[in-house]
Amino acid sequence: MQFHSKKSLGQNFLKSKGAVREIISAGGVISNDTILEIGPGKGILTEQLLQTGAKVVAVEKDDRLTNFLKEKFADFITQGKFEFVNADILEFNPSRFMLHTSCYKLVANIPYYITGEVIRQFLTNNIQPKLMVLMVQKEVAQRICSKDGKESILSISVKAYGNPKYINTIKAKFFSPIPRVDSAILLIDDISKKFFDNFDEKGFFDVVKAGFAHKRKFLVNNLEKITEKQKIVNIFDKLLIPLTARAETITLAQWKDITFNILST
Repeated sequence: MQFHSKKSLGQNFLKSKGAVREIISAGGVISNDTILEIGPGKGILTEQLLQTGAKVVAVEKDDRLTNFLKEKFADFITQGKFEFVNADILEFNPSRFMLHTSCYKLVANIPYYITGEVIRQFLTNNIQPKLMVLMVQKEVAQRICSKDGKESILSISVKAYGNPKYINTIKAKFFSPIPRVDSAILLIDDISKKFFDNFDEKGFFDVVKAGFAHKRKFLVNNLEKITEKQKIVNIFDKLLIPLTARAETITLAQWKDITFNILST
């Protein structure tokens, strides 16, 4: 099939079967799984997912691929194993397709430019996937997994809902067209909202965002936007956090303790 990628959709089609196998292995995909695939493209990953016996719901924004994918996987459509949805994933409602919390896995080679939006959409959704396996920009995966030992808003946000793991680097040459940067397979498993049981989800992120507002400033100064400085100083003293600490050095557990003390006193 002669098919030219759309730059506006951030299309870089995966062409490595080895990478596909790693994605499927990372997700532990088995025959009774239901998979939500974002951006199936030409179907290289879709095909192997279906070969496991799993059911695949594929969401593709590019309507040029509709007939191609429906014809390619016609037998699986007949078997009730493949469902094609021509839609924007950012407007996708899992409940409309009988996807339930922790009962489906999200697998995707997503366009770089919507990485943060996709992660946020499905981690904060009331219908969360059991796990997510995403092909993302290498640097983004490293940031989420705090490979440099420094946290970010993104890494703290992901860790509040699940457990991120850097699976492997996938070189740019394994995509068409070839992107300017390498990619990585990122696994986020054990997804849930348990972290926020009896805890203010919005309040937590308000505090974290304030904390990261000015990375070069000490955290105690950034948090003055939330409450008075002396209160922050007292909380840091109570939690044994140095007044010279910066946001990137604070762990998820410490952010929770800081937030709890700010909101409860």
